[in-house]
Amino acid sequence: MTHFGDYQNLIYGNGLSGVQPTWPVDYATLKVRAEAAMPPSVLNYVQGGCGDEFTQDENAYAFRHWGMVPRMMVDCSKRDLSTRVFGIELESPLFMAPIGVTGMCTQDGHGDLAAARASAATGVPLIASTLSNDPLEAVRTACRDTAALFQLYTPRDPELAASLVGRAEASGFKAIVVTLDTWVTGWRPRDLNVANFPQLRGHVLQNYFTDPAFRKLLAKPPEDDMRAAIGTWAATFGKVLTWDDMAWLRSLTKLPIVLKGICHPDDARRAIDTGADGIYVSNHGGRQANGGIAAIDMLPEVVAAVAGRIPVLFDSGIRSGSDVIKAIALGADLVGVGRTYSYGLALGGADGCAHVLRCLLAEADLLMAVNGWPTLAAAREAGAERTDLAPPSRSSA
Repeated sequence: MTHFGDYQNLIYGNGLSGVQPTWPVDYATLKVRAEAAMPPSVLNYVQGGCGDEFTQDENAYAFRHWGMVPRMMVDCSKRDLSTRVFGIELESPLFMAPIGVTGMCTQDGHGDLAAARASAATGVPLIASTLSNDPLEAVRTACRDTAALFQLYTPRDPELAASLVGRAEASGFKAIVVTLDTWVTGWRPRDLNVANFPQLRGHVLQNYFTDPAFRKLLAKPPEDDMRAAIGTWAATFGKVLTWDDMAWLRSLTKLPIVLKGICHPDDARRAIDTGADGIYVSNHGGRQANGGIAAIDMLPEVVAAVAGRIPVLFDSGIRSGSDVIKAIALGADLVGVGRTYSYGLALGGADGCAHVLRCLLAEADLLMAVNGWPTLAAAREAGAERTDLAPPSRSSA
């Protein structure tokens, strides 16, 4: 088994030779460095949320009012963070959440491939976005032996939807993650104030421009008439999905279907009843809707409704390894990080991204070691408690 915490030993060992880490190990410093490195248009898109960004900020802040209680005299000299989801054996519960401008986060414009190479280097699965600067086939190949999932923004054209899903399945992606809350974009002041929407400038659309079903919709190929191709993309993006569409989605693939954006326990139950293979608790990091409850605060009720019948994925607000374990303690099976790894891409490409992932895993592993949880199951059994409510009695009497 992998002891991810050993990464700190490597850092300290290098320090004996006068070598300090190339990139920061903490989120706050990483953020500052990335803000200086990223072009303003990309930075605003990565950092920006909906409205006054209250929900986005609350997603991260809410982790502070969840606390975990350590247990002593437990042998944690060996820790096992491995898990199994959708028949896939994983070394840890961490995954890379889909980000639509990943491709733009590296200076060469191939951030999707860099993220995939970081996934291959660390064993952390990537959920590749439909919005990409490189075709999904190339992204999947760059992931090598590490499992990858494909995130679908369901287009209005059914043939295009079938083609994208078919390509993902043929390329070896292990599941289709259907985003439910982005058939239209939310009110994003940072982007609106500078009138910047990357897709309308032709960015991150390679999965469409290389798709035979999409190209059939065009009078001329994108390379001959980019403006028309972008207009066609805008006209086909964003199918409004209802529960009646589940049968159609199910007909497109034999792969597991994960519904992303589920935050209400009734929706979780409905998803299972209509054939979903996984639930993905997320409020899109606060980018799509403002005024909502922090995603981590909605996780426990969804987990209770699912009751172990299918896997529960989670993202929104993850900034550290301790955040990852808190989400696990509250019942998530897999935990996604987004913005944090994009900063690693901006600073150091695939290597910088891999460093960020290793830091998250090291912190998570060491937290489990110190708190007396040798396995993820032990962390879930320990659970997490609201620290802003009356403390419970821990007496066994």
